[in-house]
Amino acid sequence: MSFQFAYTKRFQKHFAFLTEKEKNQVKRKVILLKENPLHPSLRTKRIQGTKDLFECSVNMSIRIVWYYEGNKMMILIDVGHHDILNQYG
Repeated sequence: MSFQFAYTKRFQKHFAFLTEKEKNQVKRKVILLKENPLHPSLRTKRIQGTKDLFECSVNMSIRIVWYYEGNKMMILIDVGHHDILNQYG
């Protein structure tokens, strides 16, 4: 199953601050996320203390935060270094 994505303004703003290398890593992981959100290399998990927010790893430092909208849509709400998760838990 392949998901559709919507990107929040926050995601777009924070994506713009990443280096070119980090942006390319995010793009590759988003493709993987679209095809299989549970792919082992994404290390997907629910954000502790939330009911419907999820995170996955882009690399050892960068995370993508999202939630599901129905069965076919993912709303990517944030991207950035690991400390972005502090505001969601």
